Amino acid sequence: MSELEKAFRRFAIYGESSTSGNEMTNKNFSKMLKECGVVDGETVTSTDVDNMFNKYKYKGARNINYIEFQQALKELSGKRFKGKSPEEALHAIFKLMEGKEPDNLGSTKSVAASVVERLTDTSKYTGSHKEHFCNTGKGKGLTGQLDVADKGHVGACKGTYDKTH
Repeated sequence: MSELEKAFRRFAIYGESSTSGNEMTNKNFSKMLKECGVVDGETVTSTDVDNMFNKYKYKGARNINYIEFQQALKELSGKRFKGKSPEEALHAIFKLMEGKEPDNLGSTKSVAASVVERLTDTSKYTGSHKEHFCNTGKGKGLTGQLDVADKGHVGACKGTYDKTH
């Protein structure tokens, strides 16, 4: 298996738990070309990538296989490397992609410790939220959250509270 095919398979399974890596979605195709530097925003844009994907996939299909992938790259290489011969352009685009793996940039990151500390510092709480905690900062539980009325179920209610309901 070539390095390009290994890269194809790595990107094909990225975010797709139920795939074997033999076919790639448009989302992963676009991700691969962006991360490998094929999409430069000038000669090759994300619109070009979408058009190539749709051009080389079978009608009604949602994915492309490795052969269709290579055909799309062949056409994109001529667009990306205009001054080179078709073989040189294809070789250059393969070099950009060989051995690459999907980046996890933009995925969910952990919250900064200072933010968590600020949000969980009970000494900075004001108003009714302050009543939920004792002086040590420990939560009071249900008693700190409810206003317990002595008579009736509502403090301003003059009637009696029926205990059966």
